[in-house]
Amino acid sequence: MSRTVLILHPGGLGDLLLALPAIRALRERFSSHQFLLYAQTQAAELLHECGFVDRWSSVESTACTALFGGSSPDDPCLRDWLSRCDLAVAWTQDDAGVLAATLKDCGAAAVVVGSPFASTLSSVHQGDRFSEIIVRQVDKVSMTTLSVPKVLRTQAESYLASCGIAGRRPLALVHPGSGSRHKCAAPELLLPVLEGLEAKGFELLLLEGPADHEFVAQLLAHMARRPVLVRGLSVPLLAGVLSRVDLFLGHDSGVTHLAALVGTSTVALFGPTDPARWAPRGAAVTVIQGKPCGCPSWDAVRNCLEKPCLEFSAPAILTACRSVRTVGVNPRIS
Repeated sequence: MSRTVLILHPGGLGDLLLALPAIRALRERFSSHQFLLYAQTQAAELLHECGFVDRWSSVESTACTALFGGSSPDDPCLRDWLSRCDLAVAWTQDDAGVLAATLKDCGAAAVVVGSPFASTLSSVHQGDRFSEIIVRQVDKVSMTTLSVPKVLRTQAESYLASCGIAGRRPLALVHPGSGSRHKCAAPELLLPVLEGLEAKGFELLLLEGPADHEFVAQLLAHMARRPVLVRGLSVPLLAGVLSRVDLFLGHDSGVTHLAALVGTSTVALFGPTDPARWAPRGAAVTVIQGKPCGCPSWDAVRNCLEKPCLEFSAPAILTACRSVRTVGVNPRIS
């Protein structure tokens, strides 16, 4: 039976994507091993579809929560993997060492547990902080991309066709929301950007995530021509759609990181969060910042009514969209 590597990552989509260079480095170092990932369901499924891991399960499963609670899991599959485990990596806080001890007791030969938010880390960018935690386990870590498999690209083509998109014009997917409303520019600021993209010949697609209904509704209420509304997609299908569009515009979110990683020309709007720490990485990414955020804490950000850090210039965004397109590759014809 093959030896194994176990990865536990309880963060959201964006956090998991930031860890991809570290995961790929582990994959290269342990090239003969099978990899099992415990993460949020759809994000883990995407990494499995893209070949980063051999098997996956939900980080919220009873087997995984047992590990965090200091108990041996009942799941025979996980017990088997741990019995053959040469390395278990958990990117999470474990101040009391309960998780590390449990993984050791269950058979993992080596265990690395660390939080990318730990004050002891020296790296600035969050992706580098994931890598710093496992630095003794790998030779080197380099920037990575996410190659969307053909099956997801084909599903995306079928989905876009069902939306009435013939592909005769370049496609621009705009995500007006984020995981937090406090990262998002006002819809009235984005409205002239959408109109400008349409004037440049783009066919507009508007992405509505689970928390984005209010922003999307406000945009649609003021648009003379209704764009194609994209909503209810699984993360793997969304990756396929992102690989088929020519331009993506969004805020600091997991979707923006996904767009950058699949190679789509990406413009990322950053307000209260620091791009030096959180910016997406990719071959065709432009980050636009508002005014420097003066809030000392995230509680202050939530209570800030003016939010000058989100006062972006619509002409500047349109210029960035044109510029990033000149260095990007149209994934639909590559």
